Amino acid sequence: MPPATPLLDTVTVPADLANFSTAQLKQIAAELRAETIDAVSVTGGHLGASLGVVELTVALHAVFDTPRDRLVWDVGHQAYPHKILTGRRDRIRTLRQPGGLSGFTRRSESPYDPFGAAHSSTSISAGLGMAVARDLKRETPPRHVIAVIGDGAMSAGMAYEAMNNAGARHSRLIVVLNDNDMSIAPPVGAMSAYLSRLISSRPFLSLRDLAARMARRFPKGLERTARRAEEFARGILTGGTLFEELGFYYVGPIDGHNLDHLLPVLRNLREADERGPVLLHVVTKKGKGYPPAEASADKYHGVARFNVITGEQAKPPPGPPSYTKVFGDTLTALAEADPAIVGITAAMPSGTGLDRFARRFPERTFDVGIAEQHAVTFAAGMATEGMKPFCAIYSTFLQRAYDQVVHDVAVQSLPVRFALDRAGLVGADGATHAGAYDLAYLGCLPGFVLMAPADEAELAHMVATAAAIGDRPSALRYPRGEGTGVALPERPMVLEIGRGRVLREGTAVAILALGTRLGDALRAADLLAAQGFSATVADARFAKPLDGALIEQLARHHGAMITVEEGAAGGFGAAVMAELAWRGLLDGGLRFRPLALPDRFIDHNTPAGQLADAGLHAAGIAAAACAALGVAQAGGVERVRPALRPR
Repeated sequence: MPPATPLLDTVTVPADLANFSTAQLKQIAAELRAETIDAVSVTGGHLGASLGVVELTVALHAVFDTPRDRLVWDVGHQAYPHKILTGRRDRIRTLRQPGGLSGFTRRSESPYDPFGAAHSSTSISAGLGMAVARDLKRETPPRHVIAVIGDGAMSAGMAYEAMNNAGARHSRLIVVLNDNDMSIAPPVGAMSAYLSRLISSRPFLSLRDLAARMARRFPKGLERTARRAEEFARGILTGGTLFEELGFYYVGPIDGHNLDHLLPVLRNLREADERGPVLLHVVTKKGKGYPPAEASADKYHGVARFNVITGEQAKPPPGPPSYTKVFGDTLTALAEADPAIVGITAAMPSGTGLDRFARRFPERTFDVGIAEQHAVTFAAGMATEGMKPFCAIYSTFLQRAYDQVVHDVAVQSLPVRFALDRAGLVGADGATHAGAYDLAYLGCLPGFVLMAPADEAELAHMVATAAAIGDRPSALRYPRGEGTGVALPERPMVLEIGRGRVLREGTAVAILALGTRLGDALRAADLLAAQGFSATVADARFAKPLDGALIEQLARHHGAMITVEEGAAGGFGAAVMAELAWRGLLDGGLRFRPLALPDRFIDHNTPAGQLADAGLHAAGIAAAACAALGVAQAGGVERVRPALRPR
């Protein structure tokens, strides 16, 4: 039998899918899965989730009129097949590469991305906003709004807030629950598919509407009883009682990989006159169609480049341990001697290093799901009872729980310890995942201790320091990736709170670095020394409380002073400037320059490319020093003319 003629090549926009039969759409889905696997093998990225929604993506675009109909993907991990079908196939191998496609949905990238994503559980809220806007504008015919949300994202309270609001408003909205892990559904199969087609069909909905109109003629109590009986009858058959109680018309569960089941149900929902929100429950498998990904969903959720035949992922050359590993190992070692230490994370045990802690202390490890707000207040509650909670959350995700950090932790001065992984720039994940703001949003809170290690040994010391702080909240921020290769201490020491250190003495300019920018500050000092003047380099260690004595010493003995931080303006440098001002150290002509991330979002790139873009690499720091000293540059750092004397 000759091979089938490729069909994916004939699809340039989703509207083309309307011309194909179900059998042809199945072939397109198979080709789309192969294309996704091949592309991600080159770029790396989120493979498992994307493979799990191939058939669903084809069906949604075949049935609905996108981009007029709004299709909103939650998080965006699963959007690679969507990108291929929506005119971006020719660029799919630039995914997450410098200047290439984003790894998430992005409004500026395509009209088929009506809402940008990257953080979890936003799709229902955004979709409801679009649906209400459509109703207010009285669009004719009214566009459809479809929000696709995964079962993991349903652990976030925001999803239920949105569903509660949607159920009360009665705006027409279709929510597709992509269930690939929770196993909350009864078995899917022919009977479930039949029931789903039946209850989503126009005759059933018309009959239901007629029954509802008749029931309204009954006494109120009987009407209410009849309505609830109908809801619970369908709930017993389908498992959707929870969603019905939230005001949604529940359909499902159905096999999300079976187009014979998906297409007729989606067409029914498209044509239905039913007013109000509908939830379609589809059951899928992460990594579907690629055996290595099916066998190891966690390992293939996010992948490096890999060999398509063997599934083997490219391994980086051996190097120093990652900051994430150092945190997890250090916390585990400290917990051996301190039974009060507990670890809390929000669906990121391996991403934060708490998986190491969990293997040793499973009863003292708490993964609360995608629920950062709950994680913070849960930690606060434990702290009131004398436990020592370490709340390990990516910097960008802690933003979701800021009110809890302020109200439930800081105001009560509870010793919750925040371990902020991925602080600073994060490379291929781009602006949505950059931990750019924690120095500003935590540094302004009274009583907080805020630390940033310059290397992995300093991180070990700071974990021990955080464990020892028992009277107030603290946070330590550290970057993604490997450490510098320094030796790790056998026994981490507890640092003196608010005390920095000087690593190199100079006379012309002082560079005060926070965190891992210290390495580039030292290299910048080498560049400056090669041009004829010396720089003092100091490690602040603490963004709060500041080492006021060190800041005064640097200011009084140098003509210029630079702070360096991998965070947004308004953080460490702003605090140092305020300290200088209140000590009167800016009154005598000190040339002060705070180096921070620029006032714009930095696109995905290599980590080195992002730092260069921000001017936070060695050359950028040296250039800032020259500018502060009034030194002209021509292709590099020039010799100082004349040399500045110490103040």
